[in-house]
Amino acid sequence: MRSPTPRPSLIFAAIFVFIFLLHAPLLQLPYFWDETGYYVPAARDILLTGSLIPHSTLSNAHPPLVLAWLALWWKVIAYQPLVTRAAMLLLAAFSLLGLFRLAERAANTQVAIAATVCTALYPVFFAQGSLAQVDLAAAGLIFWGLRAYFEDRRLAAAIWFALAALAKETAILTPLALVAWEFFGLLFEGKVRVRRWWLDETFDHESVFRGSKWIAALLMPLLPLALWYAYHYTRTGYVFGNPEFFRYNVGATLNPIRFLLALAMRLWQAFGYMHLWMLTLAMVLAMFLPPQSDSGAERPRIAIPMQMVFLVIIATYVLALALIGGAVLARYMLPAVPLVIVLAVSTLWRRLSSWPAAVAAVGFAFVTAWFFNPPYGFSPEDNLAYRDYVILHEDGAHFLEARYPVARVLTAWPASDELTRPWLGYITRPVQVVRIEDFSLDEVISAAEFRANFEVAVIFSTKYEPAHSLFDRWKSWVDLKTRFFGFHHDMPPSAVAQILGGKVVFSESRKGQWIAVIEIERVEEAASSASGLRIRASGWRTGAGRSRAATVSSPLDGRSGF
Repeated sequence: MRSPTPRPSLIFAAIFVFIFLLHAPLLQLPYFWDETGYYVPAARDILLTGSLIPHSTLSNAHPPLVLAWLALWWKVIAYQPLVTRAAMLLLAAFSLLGLFRLAERAANTQVAIAATVCTALYPVFFAQGSLAQVDLAAAGLIFWGLRAYFEDRRLAAAIWFALAALAKETAILTPLALVAWEFFGLLFEGKVRVRRWWLDETFDHESVFRGSKWIAALLMPLLPLALWYAYHYTRTGYVFGNPEFFRYNVGATLNPIRFLLALAMRLWQAFGYMHLWMLTLAMVLAMFLPPQSDSGAERPRIAIPMQMVFLVIIATYVLALALIGGAVLARYMLPAVPLVIVLAVSTLWRRLSSWPAAVAAVGFAFVTAWFFNPPYGFSPEDNLAYRDYVILHEDGAHFLEARYPVARVLTAWPASDELTRPWLGYITRPVQVVRIEDFSLDEVISAAEFRANFEVAVIFSTKYEPAHSLFDRWKSWVDLKTRFFGFHHDMPPSAVAQILGGKVVFSESRKGQWIAVIEIERVEEAASSASGLRIRASGWRTGAGRSRAATVSSPLDGRSGF
């Protein structure tokens, strides 16, 4: 029996107000990382020219649904971060409503409320909630599609999954996983032992068992995605993004060792990352307890076919995104992690009398993970570390603009975009930038060879590195990260200043991230001090280097990954 719930519109309004208030201190922040490198420029191109193919940045072939949504809001209201973040919060609220409706269909209203709140507080979901990126919106549309799937509404499910694929191409994994699941269901239709994986005994078998009609419906979302790629090919000459993007996300990832490493990382992201392990551990321990009873009857579990569908989707995302995707980012797992949360919360509700206290403890742990970084390298976009990054770069840009308004600046992406595009929110006038790849030893030494081309350097932490890393003490692990995941150590500001022949005139740090401005001495003044730097620098070198000229260019679009 399911208790009556308020109208979906009221639930949506409550969710939106809740997450809007949580994000209120973040709504005026300038754009961050991949927002600056791809999503905001691409959406702005739609606003200014109506073109679905970006021209201010290299196209990654991402479908344009979410970008068009942002352009619409900018057109109707104004182009500014507050409008951007409010528009994304509307999508986040809609996604949470979809999860609520899915969990309510799978379990009950109590589980749906608890799972929705936990998901909203989960650090990765929370941080992504107001960022102008596409993974969260695609996940929300998947949740709506799964609800339609469980309610046996083929056309509705096909539409939701098609919209999800037009928000993010990897969302097509969900209907394809369901196609495989339905196909195996047909193969094992006569096997009594496994029929229960597909048949919900509480309903009529003919209405629950899907079959060939559902396979056709689930393949329908491939059509609009294929049409988008055909359109993209006619306009750009390539299908899956620019060649460097494709190489970074597919060509460079097809290695057995890398796959196993990425698989372990994806499993951690699906079940343990950012204190999620507390919820999954509680679920496993609760499985050893007998079910609770209400009015003499056991509390029901989520139907076996629904649990199997959840697990198939989770497994599909873990395996597929371990195989492809140059950056192993946690946000790519947003379609899967909320399903883990629903299963775990349902198990706690079924087997623990004090389940609200357990869920509250998990929620509190999630909130603490907003503010406290893990003891290993992670992406700052997974909690409020991204706010620290933005504040640092705001302060550095303001100092640079006030003291060196016409200087030529050496820096790396994404600061190269922040300093050349005032509409990203960091500066009021564009700065001439000389860009290098990062601030590793080899890159800095290469930059020192043409120090006459710039007067100032803006350097910053391009990787989060905790003071006492849990894993980086093992050289073999660092070597594997360097080989397969593009890891490097950024040189500290004092060392960069020595190599470039300058002095640090501004520096600031926040929770393991930092930024510094270095004023470069005149070449003739720095020549004598620079002569001995290569000898000292050899002591910092950790591997074979390469020397190449710095460029004045846009960021490497492959960084943003799928």
